[in-house]
Amino acid sequence: MLSKLLVTVGIVFYAAVVPVLEVNDTHVFNQAWEAHARLHEVWQLFTNTVLGLFSLWLVWFRNDLRLSSLLTLFVTGGFLLSYWLRHIYGGSMVLSDGSEKMILGINLGLFAYLLALFLAGAALLIEWRRGTERSVRTMGNGSLG
Repeated sequence: MLSKLLVTVGIVFYAAVVPVLEVNDTHVFNQAWEAHARLHEVWQLFTNTVLGLFSLWLVWFRNDLRLSSLLTLFVTGGFLLSYWLRHIYGGSMVLSDGSEKMILGINLGLFAYLLALFLAGAALLIEWRRGTERSVRTMGNGSLG
């Protein structure tokens, strides 16, 4: 159950929290952005939300933490690559009003997505250990004894 909750927190970041934070005048309704850029923003938000809903289904109804964690890696990894390569294409996390959302001195997006990856990794490690313990118990109760 703990591993499912850990993966779920990461999914909620990209599937719900980010859309809530970006449907406003600094992103989706930002008149300084080209209309085409706003379309791509809304597309990305819808795509991430649908991938998040699918990931939640995988976790809670299919018990597939591996595929769900892989999807989390894809979504959050895409952001992290964009963040780390921003100097190449002129990207920034500074909002149009000149502010930058920070937590513990780290950009909020960077913090949240690194945390999502860490939580997904921790969940996979927990599940892997459980599987290893089950295998050892099975071998101990099997034909070897």
